[in-house]
Amino acid sequence: MSDAGTQHPVAVIIGMMGAGKTRVGREVSQMMGLPFKDADIEIEREVGMTIPEYFAQYGEPAFRKVESDLIRRTLDDFGGLFALGGGAPMTPATQDALADYIDGGGRVIYLQADPKEAMERANRGGGRPMLNGGDANARWMRLFEQRDPVFDRIANVHVRTHGSTPQMAARKVMNMIEERVVHVGVVSADDYNVRIGEGAMNHLAPVLGDKPARIALIHTQPVQRHSDRARALLRQAGYEVSDIVIPDAEAGKTVTVANGVWERLGAEGFTRSDAVVGVGGGAATDLAGFVAATWMRGIRYVNCPTSLLAMVDASTGGKTGINTAAGKNLVGSFYTPAGVLADMTTLASLPNDIFIEGLGEVAKSGFISDPEILRILEEHAGELRAFDGASFLGTPLEDVVAELIERTVHVKAKHVSADLKEAGLREFLNYGHTMGHAIEKMEHFRWRHGNAVAVGMVYAAELACLLGHIDRDLVDYHRSLLASLGLPTSWNGGSFEDVLAIMHRDKKARGNKLRFVVLDGGPGRMMHLDDPPADAVEEAFRRIQH
Repeated sequence: MSDAGTQHPVAVIIGMMGAGKTRVGREVSQMMGLPFKDADIEIEREVGMTIPEYFAQYGEPAFRKVESDLIRRTLDDFGGLFALGGGAPMTPATQDALADYIDGGGRVIYLQADPKEAMERANRGGGRPMLNGGDANARWMRLFEQRDPVFDRIANVHVRTHGSTPQMAARKVMNMIEERVVHVGVVSADDYNVRIGEGAMNHLAPVLGDKPARIALIHTQPVQRHSDRARALLRQAGYEVSDIVIPDAEAGKTVTVANGVWERLGAEGFTRSDAVVGVGGGAATDLAGFVAATWMRGIRYVNCPTSLLAMVDASTGGKTGINTAAGKNLVGSFYTPAGVLADMTTLASLPNDIFIEGLGEVAKSGFISDPEILRILEEHAGELRAFDGASFLGTPLEDVVAELIERTVHVKAKHVSADLKEAGLREFLNYGHTMGHAIEKMEHFRWRHGNAVAVGMVYAAELACLLGHIDRDLVDYHRSLLASLGLPTSWNGGSFEDVLAIMHRDKKARGNKLRFVVLDGGPGRMMHLDDPPADAVEEAFRRIQH
């Protein structure tokens, strides 16, 4: 965002008079150890008189010119938190300056206070020329009706403070500032953002927009506390919410379950303008996306992944699907979400084994595209393997996990953007999946996806080594890294003949020929391996059996 030698605000806070911009801004600046500026205070310092005095002497147009000039200068040369006066964003010059700031990666936070609370604070504070003359509350409401749609449009972050103490509101703002945002630009489809951080779910209503009236909230029972939060946010925003509980894990990804959801949507009158929100692990977000893609030939949907695996894999990339008796994900569609909200607070409720399986997909992204992921996994393997959700938030490990999620989503975004429909490049995201999906099917989905993919990557490495594409050291590195994270590296649960039959039904297969994704020389260098020799395919299988 910065040009050489310049700095820009970490965030700009806007809101109505009495919303608490200055109080909350100061709290956030103390929490984050950042300098704070209030535009009104800076203007009074610059003009040498109070704002009411300046208004009385020179009028509002002159004041707005001084204000917009100061805002532009501060946006170009201040590295802290910056709160604007209540009317500042209504000035076209200030709107242009804020748009440039956002284009450079900045955050404009609309502090949305309860009108009654804000009016009371505005009246207590005094010194507000815009409320002079007549009924101050009526004037405040008239201004609110004019300003709220503009503020809503200008801001790229919205924070509701209804009923919050200044400290609680400041924590919400800080979480929004610290979250990581990955933009997924998809060829021939709608672009969207993946928001990563504590409080990311607070973006739910802004991402859905004001078009939908009804929301189908699809979730599993184990994530009830997170679906409760999503439901509260949706109802606060005025949506009508239909609560739809589906079976957990892969049992929820069936045509029977999908049909039950379709019947609910039909009975409750869901139209093309309504929307779906999926809350849960990878299977739940897969099913929610599939329902959204197929109802009325496609309605808006947002994913709120609650597991590491879902955050880095299933919820991002626009692949939706269900399982059939023939295999995993054989029925589905490519359909992009309106947004993905990876709220780090949901990981606090995650059991250790479910967190660990997500590291399988993280490691995969390191092998296929980003070796820095592998370095981070090596350096923090012990801490990651000992993950304890109860003591996770607010620790250095949370920052490590956030970076791993961000990097992994970047890898997925890069491949998806270049190849939405999985014609070539995107297939590299399936590293380890041909064998991994076969293991899942053989185990009747009792094995978790990330664990099966870990073994699948070892299989792919063994196969590549047998055919001279990588050396033995890299195969051993696969085994040692994955094992250090607590992931399995071998499987002995079925015959080669049964596995081979399942692999022939893999989505990458072409006709009767097997097709694998393997490394070609080292991490980040990928290739398609078409119809490899049968004896190598079997020997690689033998090598993962012990």
